[in-house]
Amino acid sequence: MAAAAASGPAGPAGPESRALGYTLHRWSSFSSTYLPENILVDKPNDQSSRWSSESNYPPQYLILKLERPAIVQSITFGKYEKTHVCNLKKFKVFGGMNEENMTDLLSSGLKNDYNKETFTLKHKIDEQMFPCRFIKIVPLLSWGPSFNFSIWYVELNGIDDPDVVQPCLNWYSKYREQEAIRLCLKHFRQHNYTEAFESLQKKTKIALEHPMLTDLHDKLVLKGDFDACEELIEKAVNDGLFNQYISQQEYKPRWGQIIPKSTKGDGEDSRPGMRGGHQMVIDVQTETVYLFGGWDGTQDLADFWAYSVKENQWTCISRDTEKENGPSARSCHKMCIDIQRRQIYTLGRYLDSSVRNSKSLKSDFYRYDIDTNTWMLLSEDTAADGGPKLVFDHQMCMDSEKHMIYTFGGRILTCNGSVDDSRASEPQFSGLFAFDCQCQTWKLLREDSCNAGPEDIQSRIGHCMLFHSKNRCLYVFGGQRSKTYLNDFFSYDVDSDHVDIISDGTKKDSGMVPMTGFTQRATIDPELNEIHVLSGLSKDKEKREENVRNSFWIYDIVRNSWSCVYKNDQAAKDNPSKSLQEEEPCPRFAHQLVYDELHKVHYLFGGNPGKSCSPKMRLDDFWSLKLCRPSKEYLLRHCKYLIRKHRYNSGDGFF
Repeated sequence: MAAAAASGPAGPAGPESRALGYTLHRWSSFSSTYLPENILVDKPNDQSSRWSSESNYPPQYLILKLERPAIVQSITFGKYEKTHVCNLKKFKVFGGMNEENMTDLLSSGLKNDYNKETFTLKHKIDEQMFPCRFIKIVPLLSWGPSFNFSIWYVELNGIDDPDVVQPCLNWYSKYREQEAIRLCLKHFRQHNYTEAFESLQKKTKIALEHPMLTDLHDKLVLKGDFDACEELIEKAVNDGLFNQYISQQEYKPRWGQIIPKSTKGDGEDSRPGMRGGHQMVIDVQTETVYLFGGWDGTQDLADFWAYSVKENQWTCISRDTEKENGPSARSCHKMCIDIQRRQIYTLGRYLDSSVRNSKSLKSDFYRYDIDTNTWMLLSEDTAADGGPKLVFDHQMCMDSEKHMIYTFGGRILTCNGSVDDSRASEPQFSGLFAFDCQCQTWKLLREDSCNAGPEDIQSRIGHCMLFHSKNRCLYVFGGQRSKTYLNDFFSYDVDSDHVDIISDGTKKDSGMVPMTGFTQRATIDPELNEIHVLSGLSKDKEKREENVRNSFWIYDIVRNSWSCVYKNDQAAKDNPSKSLQEEEPCPRFAHQLVYDELHKVHYLFGGNPGKSCSPKMRLDDFWSLKLCRPSKEYLLRHCKYLIRKHRYNSGDGFF
């Protein structure tokens, strides 16, 4: 069998990154012949061009030796021209300057297809690059059960320029020496070898830990000065030394049902009625939630409301916006708010097929000015102005800094018989558009595409789209296309016009990502670099009654990881318990969720509970959600409790 030596295009780390030369240095239980010369051998159409193990029992690994030390930034795996049972479903990659001491660089897996895959390898410690001379690939699981492992082709990319690598090598040698000395210091102190500890620390001048921890050890362990320990902990909390610890703790969700004040004489009309398919936006500066339209189970609505968080009160701005030169009654539309200019935009709506005609299918576009309480028609038909056709269940985001609006996806409404018979049964979806609010012009950024190219995006309905105002990216997650539920996740850089696939949705990480479907609602916190997703009813219509549940997920943008912080698995059947309803909202769809990023509070209103026995039923409950972590005050109390508990157990005269 033939194996590959490294060569190929530069990796993702910039102009200094290049292909690194290596030879196969060692293998365990792998049968292989290989080319010792450093040349490119990539034969995806050759069944025999691979390293292949004799079995699938551990230990199985390949060790590649680089021609010289290098910063290894990425690894690329080539594959056979078709799917293959021996492809690596799971593997690990290690690296180091020698075979005995290696660092874990990557844990991942390959898709079972014919496309090359490139993975970024860990190559920094404390923001400092470190070199490797050996790379170890450890197969863990093949795509075919009980089949042996095959590696068809490998490229390593990184930096091997001695002017760059040598300083990193010097730093890494010093770093390893310091870590070894710290372990010795820790061992000496734990075993009370005071003279050895002090001598080594004086000689090396290496600190074992943060000075505060050394001071705490001195006062608590050596001197037993409990009062001084409490003062020290209190100072540490006030100096912000616990902040990083707090930021790494799991959130605890805290739901609270909002019971707004009633306006005298207005009765039930003092707050919005039951509805689904409505839209909400929030002005975080004034803490005001705006709500418009929706479907009450029998008809579309055109009322417009504002909720003041400070006053805990709803105000009806308009009973019928159409009578005030605003949009007509509608549902499944979208709104976004420009907080800087205090303006709200709304686009799209759903129309039943029985009332669709050429006139009704025009896509009107409105702007509401909060300060003047006036609506303005920006376009009678956005399609005629170069924008999207009439759509519903799309997404819309505001970029206040550049005064731009982005809208993506949604199903295009068509008249019956308005398309060719061959396409009559196939739904059409809208692409990605940008609207320049200053020039009032539309631009098509991406057409709907079924291709899988790196810059292609697949349109859908019921998805989530969020704008990160700091890294200036749109994040798109989930949705539905015809009968297919999508679980992909990608970002779009609005300045560079570049698509980055975060997850293609093919990995079966059940339980590790939010439930797909049309029920999720998402918000973003640019300051915390977090995306929040509230997932509700099951995507499976037949099982919806038995699979209803709420779950709340958080995606850490920096760490590229999902975590579930809340789940309610109690089925909301005919009559959910009153106590549950009072504590947290029942699962639903067609609801709305907005987020106040300044005050860190979510607000949820209404929706459809999906009860088959009451198909016209809609909700009008209003909830707040706070994601709580341990406070500095709580941690201080807990630390003092531990100190006093130790003081009591030690027999000190505390009480």
